[in-house]
Formats: sequence, structure tokens, C-alpha cells
Amino acid sequence: MGIRILLIDDHAVVREGYRRLIEKHAGIEVVAEADGAASGYEAFKKSRPDVVIVDISMPGRGGIDLVRQIRQLDSSARILVFTMHASATYAQQAFRAGARGYVTKSSPPEVLVSAIRSVGAGRPALCAEISQAIATSRLCDDATTLDRLSPREFEVLRMILDAKSTDEVAAAFNLSPRTVANYHSEIKSKLGVRSDIELVYFCMRQGLVEPLRETDTGEEF
Repeated sequence: MGIRILLIDDHAVVREGYRRLIEKHAGIEVVAEADGAASGYEAFKKSRPDVVIVDISMPGRGGIDLVRQIRQLDSSARILVFTMHASATYAQQAFRAGARGYVTKSSPPEVLVSAIRSVGAGRPALCAEISQAIATSRLCDDATTLDRLSPREFEVLRMILDAKSTDEVAAAFNLSPRTVANYHSEIKSKLGVRSDIELVYFCMRQGLVEPLRETDTGEEF
């Protein structure tokens, strides 16, 4: 019996490309697709796939919170995160939420296929890039501090860093603005920062925020 896949990514072209790649391999079939957390959750309930492949960065509520939500519905769900984020912090939060595998989009295609088969068989799967990042992060005290955040707190933090307003975060998670403000305060407390600017600098050190770079506007002659 083959592995039935639910593919969740907000870019239709990306989904099409990876669906074709996946289905070149015997015994793997994409049976459903979705373009976001809400539609992905509904697609999971309808299709009940063997493996869910989900991106992290999607509009609104992201992939890590979706992993948590799916695992709350079905504790046996097998979820593989497939993302551009080559960060130990993202990977660790994904696993805490309930993912069983984590592969970056810069990995060779055969790594993704191998990870699908491993997760489908109930085994964990990590690409080499993330294995190295996690090993390195163990030497960093700040990375340990980030482990204090729950997956939900981490997703709220991700949206804050993406310059989303309190109302936008509240709408994405179906929370009240007051609850989001409480999350915001608790995140800063857990990370040991007193202000939003300290929070941004902390997250820059962890690679969660890219520092601004001066744009070269000079012309070549």
C-alpha cells in the first residue's frame, strides 16, 4: 500500500512542482493539497493522509501551530515540515509541536523523498543541514532560552517579528487582542527582554530576523 500525502504550501506553483517530484517515485501519491493553515486542517480531516507535508511560513497562522492543531486532533498524525528555514530553533519548535521530520527546501530531492518514507514508517527524519544546526545550537545559551517558548508562543513571536499588528495576530489565531497582548508580554518575560527593540535584537542573534543591509544604488559605467 502506498503513502498518501497531504501537501500544504501557500504557493500553488511550488505545490505543483513538488507534487510532480513526489509522484515520480513509486508508492507515493499526493491525495490532497491546501494553501494555508485553516484549509490544511480541513483537508487533513477530510483526506486523513498517511503523511502531511507542511511549510512553516504561510499567511496568518503558520505551519508550526498547524502541526500542533493536527496532532491535537490526531495524536498519531505523521507530519513532515518542508521549509526554507534552516534554523535549529524552527526545527526544535516544529518537533515540540509534534512534527516527525524536518527538511529544508535547499535539500536535494532524494532527501525529501527519503524523509517522506521515513516519516511514513513512523521514523524521525532530519536533513543534514538541520542536524548540524541543532548540534551547533546546543553550544548557544540563547537557543536554550528560546526553548522556553511553547509552539503557540513561538508562532505569535513569528508574526510579531513579521510586523503584524495585535489585531492581525488575534484574527489569525481566533484570539482576543487582550490575549495576544498577554502572549506578547509573556514571550518577552520568558526571553528575558524588556522592550520590543531588545526582542528584535535577541531574535537577530538567533537568525529569526535578518538585519537590514544597505542597498547599493551606485551605477556601473
